Formats: sequence, structure tokens, C-alpha cells
Amino acid sequence: MMKMLTTSAAGVRLLMGRSPAAAGIRQATTITRARAPMTATSAIIVSSRRQYATAQQETSSSKRRSVTPFNDDGHVPWTQLSAGEKAGRAVQQTFNFGLVILGVVMTGGIAYLLFTDVLSPESKTAYFNRAVDRIRADPRIVALLSPGDPKKIAAHGEETGNKWRRARPLAATVEKDSKGVEHLKMHFHVEGPRGSGVVGLHLTKQPGAWEHEYQTFYVDIRGHKRIYLENKEAERTAAKKGGKGEFKFLGVKWN
Repeated sequence: MMKMLTTSAAGVRLLMGRSPAAAGIRQATTITRARAPMTATSAIIVSSRRQYATAQQETSSSKRRSVTPFNDDGHVPWTQLSAGEKAGRAVQQTFNFGLVILGVVMTGGIAYLLFTDVLSPESKTAYFNRAVDRIRADPRIVALLSPGDPKKIAAHGEETGNKWRRARPLAATVEKDSKGVEHLKMHFHVEGPRGSGVVGLHLTKQPGAWEHEYQTFYVDIRGHKRIYLENKEAERTAAKKGGKGEFKFLGVKWN
């Protein structure tokens, strides 16, 4: 009986050793045991890498220089700035914005002055150029300053120590009287091969008007009588004298 049991047990062992299922179980157990150390090793490597990266970030953050309004170039993200560094960046950006606004205001002011003094038809420069053209077109003045060639008549502003004529400032004033009438007064110099003189201008602009009106426009040439190109006061006086004492009866003027 005992012999038979021993023989049966040995047969069972033999069958189990030779069975494919048993072999599969053994192979799976072996693979599982082999994989377990690899998984643990990978986890250790990943954890080490993360710790290294964190340490590197902390090291780089600790070595980063402090951001101030004078050295801030915007490369450090806002979230990595301290409270003091954020305040410094805000001060820098506010200052830069103020410079931009100041530049825009100054550019606008320069453009306005350039238009009102040079480009506008009602500017002083525009009236100066028109006055010079009228002087060169007047035969009385051309005969005294540059006979036969009016282009040789030159005009410039006040005399200064600078030899360049363009550097001579144009003397002009703009005033308003009690009635709101704007008065533009200007004088400058003219020269020609035969002589020189001084030009005087007086223009007025009524309230609401777009253009100035000549009151007086004359040229004083040394050794000669004043030459008027415009003289509203003399015209008004002549008109009053011409109309004084007139009497109209039956459509006929009687003096």
C-alpha cells in the first residue's frame, strides 16, 4: 500500500514537471520576478531626475540676480518676481510709458508750431514771402534797388552777428485789441545792387474772419521818399475828403 502511494506521488511529480501548464506558471513567475527589479529601478531613476531638475531650478533661482528698474529686461516671468521686484518693474514700465506720452506731446507741439509759423497760408512766413514777391513786382522799388533784374533783390530779418541770412530772425508781433481784432505787425530788410531799405507791414484780422487785411505796407529806401504798396488809412481819409460837401439833387452831384 505504501509503495503504491509513493509511486503515485512520484508520478504526480513527474506529470507536473512535464505539464505545459506547470511550465507556463513557472515562466510567468520567473518573468514577474525579473520585471519587479526593473520597475523599481525605473522609478528610482525618474525620481532622481525630478529631484535633480528641481534642485537645478532652485539653484538657478537662487543664483538669479535681483530685478531692479535699472536692469530689468523683461526676461524673468512676472510669477517668479518678488513683491519688491514687481514694484520695480511697475515703476520702470510707468516711466517708459511716460516717456512715450512726452514724445507724442512734443511731436504734436512741434508739428503745430511748424504749421502755424511756416506751412499755414496765414503764417508769418507766408506773408513774408508774399510781401517779397510784391516788392519784386513793383517797378518803383525795382528801379531803386535793382534796375532790370528784380530777382537780385534779397530780403532778410533783423541784422545779427551771423553772416548767414537764413539765421537772421524775422521781427513780427501778433496782438489783439479790446475789440478782438488781431494785429500782425512785421518789418524786415531788403537789399539790391543799388541800395537797401526797410519794409513795414501791418495787417488786421477781424473776429471770425479767416484772412488778414492789409492796413499798411511800405518800403523805406535810403535817400528816397517812402513807397506805399498798401495804405488803408490814406484811402479812408481820401474817401472822406472826396465825399465831404457833396450834395445830390435830381441824380446830379453838386459840390
